[in-house]
Amino acid sequence: MEASLVLASIVVLLALLIQGRLSPAVLFGSWASGYLVLGVVTEQQWLSSFTNPALITLLVLMLVSLALERSPLLERFSGALLKGNETLASLRLMGVTATLSAFLNNTAVVGTLLGVISRQRHIAPSRLLIPLSFASVLGGVTTLIGTSTNLVVNSFVVNAGLPALSMFEFAAVGVPVAVFCLLVILFSRRWLPRYQPQQHNAQQPYFLEAKVQPGAALIGRSIEQNRLRNLNGLYLLEIVRNERLISPVGPDEILEEDDVLVFTGEVEKVQALQAFKGLELFGSGAEQLLASNLVEVVISNQSALAGCTLQQVDFRTMFNAGVVGIRRGNKRLTGQLGTIPLKTGDSLLLAVGHDFTQHRNIDRNFHLLGNWQRPKLSNRQSMLAFAGFAAVVALAAFNVLPLLNGLLLLLAGLLLSRILTLGELRRRFPFELVIIIGSALTVAKALDSSGAAQLVAGGMRELFGGYGVFGAFVGVYIMTLLLTETVTNNAAAALAFPVGLSTAQAFGADPMPFIMAVAFGASACFMVPYGYQTHLMVYSPGHYRMIDFIKTGLPVSLAYSAGVIALVPVVFPF
Repeated sequence: MEASLVLASIVVLLALLIQGRLSPAVLFGSWASGYLVLGVVTEQQWLSSFTNPALITLLVLMLVSLALERSPLLERFSGALLKGNETLASLRLMGVTATLSAFLNNTAVVGTLLGVISRQRHIAPSRLLIPLSFASVLGGVTTLIGTSTNLVVNSFVVNAGLPALSMFEFAAVGVPVAVFCLLVILFSRRWLPRYQPQQHNAQQPYFLEAKVQPGAALIGRSIEQNRLRNLNGLYLLEIVRNERLISPVGPDEILEEDDVLVFTGEVEKVQALQAFKGLELFGSGAEQLLASNLVEVVISNQSALAGCTLQQVDFRTMFNAGVVGIRRGNKRLTGQLGTIPLKTGDSLLLAVGHDFTQHRNIDRNFHLLGNWQRPKLSNRQSMLAFAGFAAVVALAAFNVLPLLNGLLLLLAGLLLSRILTLGELRRRFPFELVIIIGSALTVAKALDSSGAAQLVAGGMRELFGGYGVFGAFVGVYIMTLLLTETVTNNAAAALAFPVGLSTAQAFGADPMPFIMAVAFGASACFMVPYGYQTHLMVYSPGHYRMIDFIKTGLPVSLAYSAGVIALVPVVFPF
C-alpha cells in the first residue's frame, strides 16, 4: 500500500515539474519534507542526503568555477575561433567548447562565449548558438566533473553504497559519442535560421519622446505626483535634461521645463500621454540618445527573477536599470512589461545607470551580451586559478588526492589569494541546486524504502522481459531520455536512478550499465530548450523557435542514443 501511495505521489511530482509553475527546488524540497513528516524516510536518512560527499564535491566545484569563469583567457582566445568560413568556425567553436566543457562548468563556458558570439558581425549568431550549447552538453558527458548531471548520478551511486565513479569512467563511451554527434551537428545545422547580426541590433519601435513645454503644470512636481509611473502600456524610462541622461528615473525626480521624457513599451498606446497638458510628442529617435546606455542581458538559471514580474521585484531599484523590451526566443513580448512573468532564458534590453556593472547581484541574475563587462581576473590570477584547477583534476584522475580534498584546498587558496571573496561566495552560492539534489536523494530513498522503485522495476521486467536484460537497459535509457526532455536534467536523473538500480537488481545484472543509462540519458536533451540550462541561455539571443531545436536536435538525439545504446553494454557488460 505504501509503495503505491509513494508511486502516486511521484506521478503528481512529475506532473507539477512538467507544468513548470513551481520551481524544482520548491517541489523536491516539499516532497522530501513530506516523506520525512509521514515517516516514509527517517530523520537520519533525510539529513544524510544533504551531507552526501558527491553533493559536497559538486557544491565546492561550482564555487571554484566562480573564479575560472572570470578569467579573460577564454574570451581573448575565442576571437580566433570564429575566423574563416562558417563551417570551419563552427567546427573550431564546437571542438573547443566540448573540450573545455569536459572539465569546466558548461554554463560558464557557454556564458563566456555567448557574449562574444552575439557581439561579432562575421557570422549570424543564430548559426552558432545552438551548436555551442549542444557541444557543451556533449563535452560534459565525457568526464565526472563535465556536467552537474554526472556528479548528481555519482551522489546517488555513493548513497546506494556502491563505489564512487572515477574521473574518466564516462570517457570510453562519452568521447566517441561526442565526436560522432559533433559531426552530426555540422550536418543538422543547415536547418538553423540565418538571422543576420544587423537584424539583431536594428532599431526597434520601443521608444517614444515627449517634451515638457514652458508653463506646463507638470513642472516642479515629482514623477509620482504627476502619475507618470503606471501608465497604460507605457513606462517612463529616461529623462534627457540639458543633453544629460537621467537613468533610471526615480519616483521622486522633479520635472523641469524642456525635459525630454523617453517612454518605452507599446508605443501605440500614445493616447495615454494626451491626458497630460503641456507634453509635446515628437519623433521616435531616442535610440541615438540611448545607444551608449543600452545593454542586452539573458536571465540566468540562478536568477531570482524567474517567475516574477518587474513590478514585483522593483527592478529599477534592484539593478539601477529600466527594461526597454523583453524577448523570448524569436518573439518580442508586448503588453505592460511590468506585469509579464519572466522566465529563465528571456532576453531583456536594459537602459542602465552608470554604475550598473558595480551591482553585486548582476552575475547571479544575468548573462551580459553587450559590451558591458564585469571585472576580470588579471593574467597572473587567471594562470594561478587554471593551474591550480588542472593540478586538482590530475591528482584526482591518478588517485593521488581525492577530488573533494583537492577542490577544498584550491578553494582555500583562491580565498587566501583574494581571487575569490567570501562576499562573492555568498552571492553566488547555489542554494537551489543543494535543495534539489539533497531533496532528490531523499525522494530516491523513499522510492527504495517504500518498495515503489521495486514496483516499477517489476513493471519494467514484465514489459521488457521478452527482450532480456538488454531490453530492460534500453527501456531505462528511453525512460530517462523522455524525462529529461520533459523536466530538467537533474530532476530526470533523480527520478530515473532508483528505477534503473532496482531494474538491474530485478534482472540480477551488474548495476553499472543501468547507472550509465541514467547518466547519459539525463544529458540527452537536444530537442527542447527548456530541459537544459545552456539551451535556455542561447534560446533568446539566437532568436530561435521551438522548431529550430527540434529540426536540429532530432538527428543529434538519434545519433547520441544509438551511440550510447551500442557502446555502454560493450564497455560495461551486464
